[in-house]
Amino acid sequence: MFGLSLPTLPFLGNGSDAKDDAPVVLTYEQVEEIGRELDALRDRTVASLGAEDREYIYKIIKAQRGFEVAGRGLMYLGFLPPVWLAAVGALSVSKILDNMEIGHNVMHGQYDWMREPGLNSEVFEWDTVCPADQWRHSHNYMHHTYTNILGKDRDIGYGILRIDDAQKWNPYYLGNPVWAFALMVLFEWGVMMHDLEIENVIQGKRKWHDVKPLLKGWWNKAGKQVLKDYVIFPVLTGPLFVTTLAGNVTANLVRNVWTYSIIFCGHFPTGVQSFTEDETADETRGQWYVRQMLGSANIEEPALPHHVGQPLAPDRAPPVPGPACASLSGTGSPGERIVCEVRFAVQHRWVLQADRFGVGQDLQARSSARFGQVEDPSRCYRRAPANSSLRGTH
Repeated sequence: MFGLSLPTLPFLGNGSDAKDDAPVVLTYEQVEEIGRELDALRDRTVASLGAEDREYIYKIIKAQRGFEVAGRGLMYLGFLPPVWLAAVGALSVSKILDNMEIGHNVMHGQYDWMREPGLNSEVFEWDTVCPADQWRHSHNYMHHTYTNILGKDRDIGYGILRIDDAQKWNPYYLGNPVWAFALMVLFEWGVMMHDLEIENVIQGKRKWHDVKPLLKGWWNKAGKQVLKDYVIFPVLTGPLFVTTLAGNVTANLVRNVWTYSIIFCGHFPTGVQSFTEDETADETRGQWYVRQMLGSANIEEPALPHHVGQPLAPDRAPPVPGPACASLSGTGSPGERIVCEVRFAVQHRWVLQADRFGVGQDLQARSSARFGQVEDPSRCYRRAPANSSLRGTH
């Protein structure tokens, strides 16, 4: 059964003809070909993992530790305002790198192939209050399996926000700006409580015995984090306890705002699509890939590499540059390009994008012959209608 409703895929061939407003419909076989091509690309990338990737993560870890040491050390001179700001800046960068570039990716299993205990996804812990095992469940499993499926992916609104038209409205959501601000400044705590499913607890759908196992993890992990950042390190600076405490609070705040911004820009801007459970029933591999493409975005480039490249390291996930880099110039390897026929850039409903991603030469050749080379990215994009909805056809 073909269960995934695909959006309309309007294609603008040369930017001038009215007939170009007609949508291009991906057939069932074209969708499945996307899946086969991307699976093949992933397999090739996994097979090529090696020393370069090992050095990449070592370099990031070294930088993160350097920033942390610098930040902690500068706190001893925190009575000087410029030094305090430098300390907060260094510590903030350290926490961002630890969470977003190291912890997030390591816990996805992106470095399990190295067989290094410190980079093992099952035992790694990060510098935040959320226990790693709970995050792996809420993010790796629930979010990446059910990306943007209403009622399944709890990243849609984090249980407290209404960010999709399909979410049933009630007066509580009048406080959306307040709830969003609170989630932003307390984001690590919101992530910690993600598996609690607070909305289901409030509605009585989740009982105490469902929640109790989570609390032990919170107590252990959050307790250690609070002790480290708000007691031990401030105490170590003696008379500068208050300035160090303020610096640590500020660094955590900066990290929270940064991660909140990146995550929300990557998943919830205008144009990113949501799906129903019925639409995604009996989903094939190709349809899963398409859903990832349509259900993710980013500030400058789609978040597609992260969603279709798991568990590849960020430097090896299939790269997808933004519109500014888009071209079908014929340069680069087959694994660095994807044709307009099967490209989806989800940010702001830009649904067709020509640059590099990695489908086969045969599709690229067909696309070049049909559409020609694309020098101006705007000629390869068309904003999809807000009400667009189209099911792939057999």
